[in-house]
Amino acid sequence: MIQIVRLVAQRIALGLFTLLIVTLLIFLAVELLPGDFVDAILRQGRTQESVEVLRRQIGLDQPAYVRYFSWLTNAAQGDLGYSFSNERPVSDLIGNRLYNTFFLAGYAAAMAVPVALTFGILAALYRNSVFDRVVNITALSAISSPEFLAAYILIFVFSIQLGWLPSLAHIAIDTSLWESLKLLFLPAVTLTLVTVAHMMRMTRAAIINLMTSPYIEMALLKGVGPKRLILRHALPNALSPIVNVVAMNLAYLVVGVVVVEVVFVYPGLGQLLVDSVSKRDMPVVQAGCLVFAVTYIGLNLVADILSIITNPRLLNPS
Repeated sequence: MIQIVRLVAQRIALGLFTLLIVTLLIFLAVELLPGDFVDAILRQGRTQESVEVLRRQIGLDQPAYVRYFSWLTNAAQGDLGYSFSNERPVSDLIGNRLYNTFFLAGYAAAMAVPVALTFGILAALYRNSVFDRVVNITALSAISSPEFLAAYILIFVFSIQLGWLPSLAHIAIDTSLWESLKLLFLPAVTLTLVTVAHMMRMTRAAIINLMTSPYIEMALLKGVGPKRLILRHALPNALSPIVNVVAMNLAYLVVGVVVVEVVFVYPGLGQLLVDSVSKRDMPVVQAGCLVFAVTYIGLNLVADILSIITNPRLLNPS
């Protein structure tokens, strides 16, 4: 138990250190964007005096390292600053948008995880069969297709040709749950197509890898059937890599929604991030990137911890 606690503490410390490095990279990336908010607002009618006054008002006259440490300190206390565009707290701007993004990611995860595990188990059960080959070819095709291509194909087929589903995901505060699920079906399917292949292939590979273990061979000699062999003997011992890849793909669902939100004009955090980059609204851009980074690192940290808990052999690698 002490070894488990020590390993978990090491993973948490490593995650916090990684997050610190990511905050520096976020700030540097935003600093390297061409132009700034002053250039975007004043444009042609700017004068040297007006530029200096506006930069002083929003704090851009300070050195970069001073602004970084100020932003990092405030963010650690939950203060994400104020938007340059409308002078509202950034936390107010990203509140509903973050909920919308998590709702879409959760919707896609509820579709992707059961489908991936089911097809992964079936592909392992009927490996080297026609079903296995078809599933693998489909999975490789889905992995090779970028999100925007899958999104446009789905829009063309189900919105333009068939007219079954809307092509835009306009979600308001008063939109009912059923209507939201209908509006978000195509974006959720797009994310599902991209992520389900990774989880399915890992499930299949983990189970097949265990099929050569001595205890599996002993179970076969005792006459255990293929279905029971996989579900009762192989699957529980394959949980560690499966849980790991599921958690990593859930992290991708959250941070990978930017392209999908832009294509379907969905009012999520990704759409807000893109709009803020075009306006050079740096506090909103930094806050959006920070939220995505915290989510991604946090879910990967959860994946590491679950791998330790579900696979005690990691405590004794020798």
